[in-house]
Amino acid sequence: MSGAVRTGLDRLLADPSPLAGRRYGLLAHGASISRDIRPIHRALAACPAGPPVALFGPEHGFYGVEQDMVAAEGGGDGEHTLRPCPCAFAGLDLLLIDLQDVGSRYYTYAATAVWAAEAALTAGCEVWLLDRPNPLGGTVVEGNLPQPGYESFVGAFRLPVRHGLTLGELVRLEARRRGWSDGLRIWVMEGWRRGMPWEETGLPWVAPSPNMPAIATTLVYPGGCLVEATELSEGRGTTRPFHLTGAPGIDPPALADALAALALPGAAWLPTYFRPQFQKHRGELCGGVELVVTDPTAFRSYRTGVELLAVVRRLAPGIFAWRAKPYEFVVDRPAIDLLTGGPQCREAIESGRGLADWIAGWEADERSFREEREEILLYPS
Repeated sequence: MSGAVRTGLDRLLADPSPLAGRRYGLLAHGASISRDIRPIHRALAACPAGPPVALFGPEHGFYGVEQDMVAAEGGGDGEHTLRPCPCAFAGLDLLLIDLQDVGSRYYTYAATAVWAAEAALTAGCEVWLLDRPNPLGGTVVEGNLPQPGYESFVGAFRLPVRHGLTLGELVRLEARRRGWSDGLRIWVMEGWRRGMPWEETGLPWVAPSPNMPAIATTLVYPGGCLVEATELSEGRGTTRPFHLTGAPGIDPPALADALAALALPGAAWLPTYFRPQFQKHRGELCGGVELVVTDPTAFRSYRTGVELLAVVRRLAPGIFAWRAKPYEFVVDRPAIDLLTGGPQCREAIESGRGLADWIAGWEADERSFREEREEILLYPS
């Protein structure tokens, strides 16, 4: 562990004297642990300054008990607790934020961190963000920027799907965009480099949410999450969420062969069957494929997910359907439009035309974002 990354939390615990005399709250979850595997609230309670006086949890709850879009116990009806009220921080003079993000635009902990920081600063409460590695690294940027009007809990900010930022950098970027001038401090990591694989950080992987069980899941999530916007199963209710895609009636070999013919970099497709134990197609036998990443460096998850949806719709138009139910408390726009940041992906898949042109258009957005983020990066390559 001598060469391991020291997170923002580890740096604070090494010298907790800045907490002395502070009445502070904590926004964290089960993956917020110290290098000696102590939950953050227990590690802080052992410091001379004493424990936090208030605990706040993101989606899934402080211990990650609840599935997606389920209100945690005591959390209200969901929609009205996504953006905390400044009154939630009354009586505090400091908010600590320590959340393990997964480097994808959809993952809601970034929105929670920014919105909580904004509310706390409005209440006159200082904010410290204790930074952690991006498990996808900090070099690859992939995907289009969302269009105005398509903001949501799963796409709150103008980012590519794979943005290559740590949570500290992301909050710093939003602070710059929003003109926050005082009150925010990023506790940077020591030893992390942008191209560092998770396995080299020396940090254990603890699931930050119920369907992010392994570090391999984070790599397939940027594309696999798109399946949430359909009536296909994305493997929730199995031990391989986001690796599996399917539904009753799909022919696994035909789907696997059609996907293999695309020769998508770093991706292989295993024909398979699976039976979800909860959520979509609960208890039903689903035919489909398992995505196997053969080259993590070459693999582009978002493009792979888009191509997967197009192939399933072409092969099984009678089975494929877009999700019609409300998604993350939004009722007036399709879930796929929220995830992809506009209607272009959906319209191209439905018409069978223009998908390649839309994907080619990501390059300009990726270049623009790289230029914008350059001024806020905190870590070397």
